[in-house]
Amino acid sequence: MGTTAIEAFLTVRRMGTGVSHTDDEVGRETGPGGAPRYSRRLSDKILIAFHHACDQSDFEVAEQLLHILEMMLTRRPLTPDGTRRRNMESLVAAHERLWHLRHPNTDEY
Repeated sequence: MGTTAIEAFLTVRRMGTGVSHTDDEVGRETGPGGAPRYSRRLSDKILIAFHHACDQSDFEVAEQLLHILEMMLTRRPLTPDGTRRRNMESLVAAHERLWHLRHPNTDEY
């Protein structure tokens, strides 16, 4: 079987490229007493859902998820964590992916 874009995305994320592993951003799978903990930031989950919607060719949902992600990333940050540039690069890449999926026959020069 071939690898989907989301599987490739998740593989790259797991390998540690472009991911900050601070305690605030990545929790353990289970906390004390076996209670589930969050393992990804909400913005990462929305980005994953965006790529999944693109893989399913559901561009309307992908666009809405992208608007939500953009709102989250462009509002004033509560704490300066130094990941703003990386987050914005992911947002731009997501916009580019959606544009290319919607305009498959457009030549780039």
